Order: sequence, then C-alpha cells, then structure tokens
Amino acid sequence: MSKSQVKNEIPAKPAKKKETTMEFIASMASILVVGLFIITFCLQAFEIPSSSMEKTLLIGDHLFVDRVTSAPKTYWFPVIPYRAVHRGDIVVFVSPAEPGLFLVKRIIGMPGDRIHLKDSVVYRNGEPLQEPYVIRSRGDFFPYRDDFPSFAPPDGIGISPDWQATMSEHIQNGDIVVPADSYFAMGDNRDVSADSRWWGFVPRQNIVGRPMFIYWSFETPAGQYLKTSWSDRLAFAANVVFHFFGETRWSRMFRLVH
Repeated sequence: MSKSQVKNEIPAKPAKKKETTMEFIASMASILVVGLFIITFCLQAFEIPSSSMEKTLLIGDHLFVDRVTSAPKTYWFPVIPYRAVHRGDIVVFVSPAEPGLFLVKRIIGMPGDRIHLKDSVVYRNGEPLQEPYVIRSRGDFFPYRDDFPSFAPPDGIGISPDWQATMSEHIQNGDIVVPADSYFAMGDNRDVSADSRWWGFVPRQNIVGRPMFIYWSFETPAGQYLKTSWSDRLAFAANVVFHFFGETRWSRMFRLVH
C-alpha cells in the first residue's frame, strides 16, 4: 500500500466552526453579567483615603472587600461559609454619622463588652488589650480621646451631635457598654482616627464586609480625596500615569489585610 493510499484513508478533521457575531455578543454579555454579580454581591473595591488605619492600611491602598461571608446568614444557599464579626476584625461599614460615607476600622467591642481608655490603653471588660498594630502618630495627650469616656466631650471638635446627646446613656461605672447588634470600632492610628469615640457605635446592618487583600497600592498625598474638582482629579490621574511604576508600592501588592 502506498503512502498516498494511507493518507487518503485518514478522515479529514472537520473545519472549526466560526463564532457568529451574535454568539460573541452573547458570550461577552455572560461574562459581563457574572462580573457585575461578583462586584455587586461578592466583592467590592475600595481605596483607603486617610491615615486612620496606619500602619495596617496606608493612604492609597486599593483593596477588595468580601461582602458575602460577613453578611446576615441565610439558609437558601448553605454553601457560603458565613462568619460572624469577631473582636479584632477589620471591617468596612457605612458611617453611623454620615450615611453614604464608607469607613474602615477595627472591631474593639462586641455587644455587651465594657470599654474604656486609660492613658491611651484600651481596657475591655477590665483587661488591658495587647495591640501590636496600634501606632500613636502625635504622641500628645488629649483627655477626651485618651481617657475615654472619663471626660465630657468638648464642643467644636468633630463629635457627632447624636453621639454627644446619647453617649451618657451607655456609660456604666466609667465604661462604655456596647449595646445589642452594635460594635465599638477604632482606627489603628489612635491619635488621628475619627472612630466610635467620636460618632458612637456601628450598627450591625451598617457593616458592608471585611477587607481581603490589597490588589494595588500607590503613594497618595494626604487629603487627596478632598480634592474633588475636575482639574484636581485630572492632575492626579496624570500623576498616576507618569509615575505608575515609580510610586506603586510593589511590596504591598496582594498583601492580606488583618
């Protein structure tokens, strides 16, 4: 049998069917729908605008937040590993004092916990906390901030009016007692953090989720988030483009947040 005869006996491969325009549009729409579902219900991207969580989170850190596992538990989809909020968790939540504003802080007190500060040290249920993540960027002493809640809040320093009016209702024997379905949250940079000392408890329903990891970090000036004009935004965007490689904090890429 000749080689030509052998070749003729091998069945030819069927021609690959080309994807039609409608099929391409349908596949791209499927990817878009899945992506929107993940972004809307599972993950959400956030940027850190202030120094209140240094050195754990820096200004210009961009991170993904898990919106699912810390959500209220449901039984219609038991596969999801729901997890309650714990002491020490870092969480993203809607500000109790300014609806629409997202904040990120660390959970210090759970419902029923008794909290007070003495010389900047946090005491929970009578025991001082060991907090290696805490920094004091100013180092000065401010009675209301550092001996909370021993001193009455002074006027005109950014305390939420609602908190100022109701704080005394939660004080027992020199401690703030965290009510049901609420949390006491503080920033790691204690001297500059506007937290539960200034605006009160975080309601459970305000919690959006827990940060997972930093996917990008760029050296960003303090107060950049306050510059909202188009000229300022374009100037910063141009700065990112021209200094992307030099001012990206590569060592923080994909760092877990805890």
